[in-house]
Amino acid sequence: MTSAVSLAKYDHLPQVTGVVGRAELLSSIFFLAAFLSYTKSKGPDNTIVTFDLIFNFTKVEEDCYTLPALLDTAVQILRGKGSIPFSMLQTLLKLIVLMFSTLLLVVVRVQVIQSQLPVFTRFDNPAAVSPSPARQLTFNYLLPVNAWLLLNPSELCCDWTMGTIPLVESLLDVRNVATLTFFCFLGSLMVFSLRYPGDSSKTVLMVNKNNAKLWNNVGHALENEKNFERALKFFIQATQVQPDDIGAHMNVGRTYKNLNKTKEAEESYMIAKSLMPQIIPGKKYAARVAPNHLNVYINLANLIRANESRLEEADQLYRQAISMRPDFKQAYISRGELLLKMNKPLKAKEAYLKALELDRTNADLWYNLAIVYIELKDPTEALKNFNRALELNPTHKLALFNSALLMQESGDARLRPEAKQRLLHYVKEEPQDSNGYFNLGMVAMDDKKDMEAEAWMKKAIRLQPNFRSALFNLALLYSQTGKELMALPVLEDLLRYYPDHTKGLILKGDILMNQKKDIVGAKMCFERILELDPNNVQGKHNLCVVYFEEKDLIKAEKCLVETLALAPHEEYIQRHLNIVRSKIASLGAVKQSSLPSDGTAATEGKKTSFQNLKEAEREKTTTQSTADNKEHLKNKKSIEKSSVDKETPKKSTKEIKDIEKKRVAALKRLEEIERILNGE
Repeated sequence: MTSAVSLAKYDHLPQVTGVVGRAELLSSIFFLAAFLSYTKSKGPDNTIVTFDLIFNFTKVEEDCYTLPALLDTAVQILRGKGSIPFSMLQTLLKLIVLMFSTLLLVVVRVQVIQSQLPVFTRFDNPAAVSPSPARQLTFNYLLPVNAWLLLNPSELCCDWTMGTIPLVESLLDVRNVATLTFFCFLGSLMVFSLRYPGDSSKTVLMVNKNNAKLWNNVGHALENEKNFERALKFFIQATQVQPDDIGAHMNVGRTYKNLNKTKEAEESYMIAKSLMPQIIPGKKYAARVAPNHLNVYINLANLIRANESRLEEADQLYRQAISMRPDFKQAYISRGELLLKMNKPLKAKEAYLKALELDRTNADLWYNLAIVYIELKDPTEALKNFNRALELNPTHKLALFNSALLMQESGDARLRPEAKQRLLHYVKEEPQDSNGYFNLGMVAMDDKKDMEAEAWMKKAIRLQPNFRSALFNLALLYSQTGKELMALPVLEDLLRYYPDHTKGLILKGDILMNQKKDIVGAKMCFERILELDPNNVQGKHNLCVVYFEEKDLIKAEKCLVETLALAPHEEYIQRHLNIVRSKIASLGAVKQSSLPSDGTAATEGKKTSFQNLKEAEREKTTTQSTADNKEHLKNKKSIEKSSVDKETPKKSTKEIKDIEKKRVAALKRLEEIERILNGE
């Protein structure tokens, strides 16, 4: 009887058909299902009843349901009468599949975002930060909106990548009529706005000028075109429209920095920093601020650390960002770079290790840690970390380049083949970087492959004509292989770019004395060296030899005495002084001005000293120093080029023995010179 009464009571209601009718019925069904579930005693059928009532109207398009029928079905099931129709069972099965699919997607999403909930701001999701009841009303309104998507997906799906919208590939395609119609309609709106400038017409095409995102987006577009002046105007307008927009103030600061206006950039970053929420004890800060807004601390610290007197202040900003978000990886990376600059490699190591706990697959982090170990004078660990970076990214340019240098500087001949392969890989990635070819030349010189070394050096010079180290070492290579005259034009180029290059002046003076017999030219080289460095032992000794060649024994003696005072432990200087004094004593004061030139002996003496120079220079011109490697930290992702003469660290035992052998040989030749000068 109750069922009949219910049917009679609602029999006057109109029939609900079609997708529009079903959508209008949706909200009522939700509330009705909730009410029935509440009034029914707890039992296993409650959930089924609720979902049946909600999704019963999702049957095929041609079927139609009325509100009385839905109510009657619900009441019958609640009273334990009747059975569930097959269509309802089918709908229930679909619902279960949908629920499990949704749950799976949620799990996958949680894994992707690393078990962290998304952070909403008023600019990304206004409802998420709105006060009550606006927040609750908005979120509940989303339920029927999403339900409509479920009810009629074929009408709302517009993902053209799935083939929903086939490509328009011809002008004859009939769909072009729709495009033309749209533009005609848009044009008519523009004409209407221009012809009738009243308030009502302005609403047709009016852009919301109070939308900070709009101004920011235009600014970003101009910024991408390197039009920083115009971009700045739009970013500033965004801050005026939305004064508490942290991102807009950060955009202003970044643009000022690109315009080299550091003072204005710092002021903008400070404003953005002041807008950040204050830390509340006991509350997780990361849940109340967008992670990208924390970059204001990084950007501000990166800006002020250019001032050597403000390094501690920059470090404080990095630490503040880390305290707000302990998993802020970029803060650890930037702080590690700063600590290296502050000569605190141990603390830098701690920062990078913390960053690696957050991301062990980041090749840049392993590379930076390798640089720290270089600073800590631990090349073995440094090479291990370089190799780890290359395992993760075989084309990591900086790791390829600097690991090859580390192998080269180790003095271990067994590592040279691998160093060469890495440099070859590097020049393949960076074919316009002259440093790669230069170091390939240095490896070839270490392997005594003179022709190959010459080719690599020339290629480096072609790419960078003023490459200081390449010019000097190519001239040195020519000098060591008996091609001194070929070295002269290279040295001329070197001294044209770098007139104060001491080693180049010494080598040029050597060649002029021994090959060109140009005493005057050699003397000018050595005098120039002493102008630059009065205490340069090599240059002063060679100038003493020039005085001897000029037959001025008194001046040569005085010069050698001064040189010996600068280097009292150099035995060859004392020997040469004894030779000159012996010569003075044998000739007598009267014959000093007419002393016959003993050019051969003097030249031999010079050759000996210059040979020592060559060996010393060769030892000091290998590769980029580890101090330069600090400039290779990834912040920026560009290579700092070094164009100074390279210096190696400690020599291997074999190299030391070779040098000692050459020194002994040089001393023997000095003894021969003594015998010649003494007339024996």
